Amino acid sequence: MFGKVKSWLGIEGVKLELSLPEELKYSDGLVTGKLFISSMNDHTVTSIQIKLIEKYSRGKKDEKLTDEYELGNIDMVQNIDIPSNKKVQLSFELPFNPRKSDMDELEESNILVGGLVKAAKWFEGVSSVYRVEASAKVHGVALDPFDKELIVLL
Repeated sequence: MFGKVKSWLGIEGVKLELSLPEELKYSDGLVTGKLFISSMNDHTVTSIQIKLIEKYSRGKKDEKLTDEYELGNIDMVQNIDIPSNKKVQLSFELPFNPRKSDMDELEESNILVGGLVKAAKWFEGVSSVYRVEASAKVHGVALDPFDKELIVLL
């Protein structure tokens, strides 16, 4: 009975591991990578969702504001059998829509103003951090396995 509960909760179940390049070009609008899926027991993955999320922060200390934006996602709906104690590798391409703020566009449009905009962004504490998240639906398991990894977009 304890084994059934562990299986239902996903303990000793399916594990996801993202493998991404260290740096990618933001302007390309594409994140490529690999997803490794493994398990201690036989399982069937019914779908996988992969997302790119931007965490945009501005302000300092008590006045700091943070928003998250989903820039792109893919849903892979297919049954993938995961044999026990073996890794299954999936390659993926995650297209996304590069978004730019008005200040970013102003910075790129004019060399003279670009330096001032860059200084203003630094002074206001403007920054973005990007991460890729992967989650999977597993047949007969209540809690979905997931993995997330930070990525540098230049």
